[in-house]
This record gives sequence, structure tokens and C-alpha cells, in this order.
Amino acid sequence: MTYANLTDQPLDLTFHVEHVSDPSAGAVATFVGLVRDHDPSVTGEVVALEYSAHPDAAEVLRRVADEVARPTTRVAVSHRTGRLVVGEAAIVAAVAAAHRAEAFDACRELVERVKAELPVWKREVLADGSHVWVGMA
Repeated sequence: MTYANLTDQPLDLTFHVEHVSDPSAGAVATFVGLVRDHDPSVTGEVVALEYSAHPDAAEVLRRVADEVARPTTRVAVSHRTGRLVVGEAAIVAAVAAAHRAEAFDACRELVERVKAELPVWKREVLADGSHVWVGMA
């Protein structure tokens, strides 16, 4: 069972946990990626991120979620687009499994694959009004 959503709306961890919860699951592992006020590779204070997505991004997110899911796991993941301020969630992931090790492993794989494969780019907006693109080759 998988749920994958690319949205410009705020993300809700509780929704994701409820979506994967099941009587057969003894563990739910979660991850929430938040917008932080700094980037070690950039000079200046980050005040917002602006995420842009390729038209195929929603399909890629669904594919990754489906590929991470196993017959014994339930997966839910969402990624934001648009403008997010410091403290807002950019990605939320939840994986339910019978045992914690399987849930942790699948959740980490899900997040790492989304970061590596999802065609989404971010523009970091700095306090001085400048910006830096991240993920652009």
C-alpha cells in the first residue's frame, strides 16, 4: 500500500502516520524534512525555499514509493512545491512494517531515493534579498 503526493499545501505528519497504520504493523518510522535557516555551502541567512517541480515529478514520486514498498510495508510520502518559510516541512515520509528495523530501513531508503531521484529544484531565498539555486546543473 502506497501514498505519494506532490503538493503546494502544508504537509501533515499525522495524516501520513494514519495512512500507513495497520493492525499488522508493529512499527511506524517517520521522517520530516524541515526548511532550515542556513545552508553550509551558502553565505547568509536562509529565510525561505522555493521548490519547482518537473511536470513528471508526481509520477516519479509515486514510482519511488511503489518501488520502496514491500508486501510487508505500507508507505506514505509527500513533497512540497512552492514557497516555504523556515520551519515548514518540505518532505514527510512514513513507513509501517511488522518490525522496527524494516520500518527504519525502508523509511531511510524512501527519503534517500526521493532526494536523489525526484526532479524538484529549490531556490534558497536569503535575508539580504539574494537567492541561490540548489540542484541545478
